[in-house]
Amino acid sequence: MSEPTPKQRMLKAYRGVAADRPAVAPEFWYYYPAKLLGVDMIEFMRRVPFHQALKTTFAKFNCEGWGIAFAAVPNDRVTSTSRETRTDADTLETRTTLKTPHGDLTSASRISRTEPYWTVERPLKDLERDLPAWEEAVLGGEPEAMNVQPLVKAWTEVGEAYLLEVYLGVPFFDCFAGARGGGFEEGVYDFLNPDLQPTLETLQRKYIERLVRITRVICERTPLESLFLGCSWSCNSLAGPELWRRWDKPVIRAVAEEAHRHGRLLHLHFHGRCLETVADFAELGIDCVCPFERPPGGDIAGLAGLQTVARELSGRTTMNGNVHTVETLIRGAPDDARREVREIRAAFQGNPRVIIGTGDQVGRETPEENLLAMIAAAKRPW
Repeated sequence: MSEPTPKQRMLKAYRGVAADRPAVAPEFWYYYPAKLLGVDMIEFMRRVPFHQALKTTFAKFNCEGWGIAFAAVPNDRVTSTSRETRTDADTLETRTTLKTPHGDLTSASRISRTEPYWTVERPLKDLERDLPAWEEAVLGGEPEAMNVQPLVKAWTEVGEAYLLEVYLGVPFFDCFAGARGGGFEEGVYDFLNPDLQPTLETLQRKYIERLVRITRVICERTPLESLFLGCSWSCNSLAGPELWRRWDKPVIRAVAEEAHRHGRLLHLHFHGRCLETVADFAELGIDCVCPFERPPGGDIAGLAGLQTVARELSGRTTMNGNVHTVETLIRGAPDDARREVREIRAAFQGNPRVIIGTGDQVGRETPEENLLAMIAAAKRPW
């Protein structure tokens, strides 16, 4: 029988199908592909097709992996204009104005030669003034009018090299708080404000309806096998399990049900601590969750922590991740990487629902020998 392709191995893991060895998928994102291609971050983010950069990187390391492709909902009621300025020789600032029937929204972000985009001004500053415009910009337009051809083109170009997924966005807390002036802290105050609960509940309902419609369009009009929900602050370490269960879990449930109705898969990114909600992942039927970080950023520590995860996921959800990107891959040695891989394999022995990955993005300063040691240890037959 022929060797499974990298994409086939990832799909087997997402579906809980037994294989001769676990898939191994370091989270190569921006830093390492840019380093490998020899470009700075401004050029990488603006000139290099992301799916192609990942394809080159996974091929270089001869491993499995996943990545995302993007599609946008058109809205002819909103126009966007941007102005770029240099804040210094290495940093570019982009100021954006969105014009809506309900007023204008302004925001700004920066990118440098060494770092990808970060936000310096958020659009949702005054709720009474800005919320109608923000709702139009974020929830307006018709998902059914989406142009999905760029997704299909990227999926075709990636082929069997790795698992390319459709980026749907982020959970509701991140969507709202990420736009809020003051960021995370102001967002928490809003979500705890009883006077705002009716407004937030209405927006949450509309957001769920929108993501379900987008999911339906993707499933009906593209061949992509898996969909992806990201994460900024929507996790136990920041928003906490109570806010997550109230505001984000219903969003994830609705998307998972729609994707599964069409025979597609759902992958959730969930930063930081996750032990308090691991059982929720299985309850929701999410096909894959990453990255199950080790301390200090996460709470999945060693063999005992991994065994708890395997038990709580109940064979319903695939764990992807857990090799520490800083303490092990950047600061450690090849033997440290091998040790963590052994722990993951021991905890999931005989369980096909595991992908040996990294606890989030691989840093540019990661020694190649540590990555190679991790991949080689993971690729040993069961």
